Amino acid sequence: MTLLPDRIASLIREAIQAAQDAGDLPAFSIPSIPVERPRQATFGDFASPVCLQLAPLARMAPLRIAEQVAAHLPPADFVGRVEVARPGYINLTLDEGWLARQVETILAAGDRWGAVDVGRGERIQVEYVSANPTGPLTVGSGRNAVLGDGLAGVLEAAGYRVQREYYVNDAGSQMQKFAETLYARYAQALGHDIPIPEDGYRGSYMVELGRAIAQEEGERYLRMDRDRAVEALRDEGLRRMLETIREDLALLGIHFDRWFSERSLYEDSTFETVMQLLRERGYLEEREGAIWFKATLLGGDKDEVVVRSNGEPGYFASDIAYHYDKFVRRGFDRVIDVWGADHQGHVPRMKAMMKALGLDPDRLIIVIYQLVTLTREGVEVRLSKRTGEIVTLRELVEEVGPDAVRFFLLSREANSQMEFDLSLAKQESEKNPVYYVQYAHARIASILRKAAADGWEATSDRGDVTLLTHPGELALIRKMLELPEVVALSARQMSPHFLPHYAQDLAAAFHAFYRDCRVLDPANEALSYARLKLVRTAKQVLARTLGLMGMSAPETM
Repeated sequence: MTLLPDRIASLIREAIQAAQDAGDLPAFSIPSIPVERPRQATFGDFASPVCLQLAPLARMAPLRIAEQVAAHLPPADFVGRVEVARPGYINLTLDEGWLARQVETILAAGDRWGAVDVGRGERIQVEYVSANPTGPLTVGSGRNAVLGDGLAGVLEAAGYRVQREYYVNDAGSQMQKFAETLYARYAQALGHDIPIPEDGYRGSYMVELGRAIAQEEGERYLRMDRDRAVEALRDEGLRRMLETIREDLALLGIHFDRWFSERSLYEDSTFETVMQLLRERGYLEEREGAIWFKATLLGGDKDEVVVRSNGEPGYFASDIAYHYDKFVRRGFDRVIDVWGADHQGHVPRMKAMMKALGLDPDRLIIVIYQLVTLTREGVEVRLSKRTGEIVTLRELVEEVGPDAVRFFLLSREANSQMEFDLSLAKQESEKNPVYYVQYAHARIASILRKAAADGWEATSDRGDVTLLTHPGELALIRKMLELPEVVALSARQMSPHFLPHYAQDLAAAFHAFYRDCRVLDPANEALSYARLKLVRTAKQVLARTLGLMGMSAPETM
């Protein structure tokens, strides 16, 4: 569908051209036409400041230009009133009859309402979470998961072909430490006094993991050569940790199209291919016994080690090979990496890496998110009640529910630090935005059930929407019409945080309508059926919005 702001921009462009053809405006090249929603409803539904921009081109006062543009604006069924406002704004108000008819349009669209074609079928990969499989997912990983999954969902609605991917860090020193720690915990569970490495993983989850393997396998790994046993336990521990991570993410309804193994980059020659490519292009240099990527030649702030002096690949080596695989081998048009704030300094080297591979750096989008602080009754929560260690994502979901986790973690821009109020998330009151939005959907479901019980044909096509003229009805329709714009905005800015705010506004519009407009009135059957149709449409749009956020739309509460 064509967005309303784009349709209005097209009308204004036609009006400027017509004014030029009539000699009422001088000839000049017409720039892009900005169209925005005014902050105050008294200024109409849409406004354009374009005439302020045209003043130096036309050598005329903005107000006079706006008057000429308004005079030449072609008729359109959705435009009700056009006004010119100082210092040169063009304000447009939607036609109320057209507004009412949009109920039928939205209802007919079903769960496709809100879909737009910003992406035009472009292949885009969203890689998110990608936490080291050496421990359970934390609340910080939860923000990554919800942000990435919310972004993937809104990009699909915006016309992109999306692949969701989890990058499994199953190579390198961290996995070796994990394997050696697991070997010690496994042996300890069988009564052997083997200490964990000094820099090993000391969480209680490792004790539980070692004990579980000991119970199932007995002393099988102790009968092996130690190095072989450590390697075997690395694979077994990795399998179990990934299974736990999958289960934790499934609690939030998050699933991936592919789990990509870092180790595969070294097993299938991708790493060697990339190293050869960079060497031929002059971006590698040997010094201090290591091999360095000369990022500073390409805009990076410092050169980076890709192969350490001991011959092992560095962290950045995997990044280069992995993105070569994404762009060159798999052919994604664009790639989005969702990273924590501690990776902010890595962004310049990633852009340099793209240039070195002969790729447009703008095709790689890195979304950086800030930390999450948990609070309860205004006091920061740092430790798990269960283990006395860091609070895990699973514990958070178990305490407040998956819908609250998704809504709260989506509600702020990624680059904003956020406070997650556990007490608020569990409140059953309108102060809790999750409850407020979902209660609107449940209230609508209740209205429809009551209508059916009282003999109304609640789900029929009956209802003349032209009868919908009350300001509360029109305000609700206006709000439902905004969803495609919200989806487009979220996709263009690569930020799904607009959805929770829209959901609250939509719920507020419905609650206000229900307060001011009696839905079921036996004395006015025609209006009642029109309002029942409006209520069904609102239910559909609320459910669609909740679905875009990965949340449920409850029928009862």
